[in-house]
Amino acid sequence: MADLNVGVVVFPGSNCDHDTEYAVASFPGVRPVMLWHNEHDLKGCDAIILPGGFSYGDYLRCGSIARFSPIMREVIDFAGQGRPVLGICNGFQVLVESGLLEGALIRNAGRKFICRQSTISVVNNSTIFTGRYEKGEVLRVPVAHGEGNYYASTETIDSLESNGQVVFRYTDADGNATAEANFNGSLNSIAGIVNRQGNVLGLMPHPERASEERLGSGDGRRLFESLFAHLAGA
Repeated sequence: MADLNVGVVVFPGSNCDHDTEYAVASFPGVRPVMLWHNEHDLKGCDAIILPGGFSYGDYLRCGSIARFSPIMREVIDFAGQGRPVLGICNGFQVLVESGLLEGALIRNAGRKFICRQSTISVVNNSTIFTGRYEKGEVLRVPVAHGEGNYYASTETIDSLESNGQVVFRYTDADGNATAEANFNGSLNSIAGIVNRQGNVLGLMPHPERASEERLGSGDGRRLFESLFAHLAGA
């Protein structure tokens, strides 16, 4: 794989930044670059990842303060150039607050923080983030969130579905979108979406915590592999 630099943005309150750094560094030729929230330079990175955690303590609303960090001006410009941006959990919330992805992430249906293994199905495997998966493949990827309930207007949901922007969906182990599998109450069981241009992905499950089998699942590794292969032209 060609030499790649992948930026991992660190906000005050991020707690999955080093998990993400570790997952990124496990790929030969890929170097994680830690980017502090108040920086104005993406340091020549080929892709940007917004990791999970509790940016700024999740005060006011998850991701709402992080959206105004100096680094996010650069990330928004970077995404506008068609460059890859991945938001995981709190990173997904920041992307929504920044207007890079549609909809909102609200309190879980049961109004409790949920930390558990989840099963999600690959709805769209033609994105730059999912090319190494099979369509309909069921993945085991952990979640840890209190506000992961995806919500949007009916018009937005219809648009996401019809444009192939729903990338992951909460399902059971057989790929069925059941009420039990949709533990946080997300509309249409949505676990992850991509923007219409296909270069910005947000998902609530944590692929970096499922990047090798000794973590309980290696199913998240191919998300990073897909992105890095795309960047390397492989």
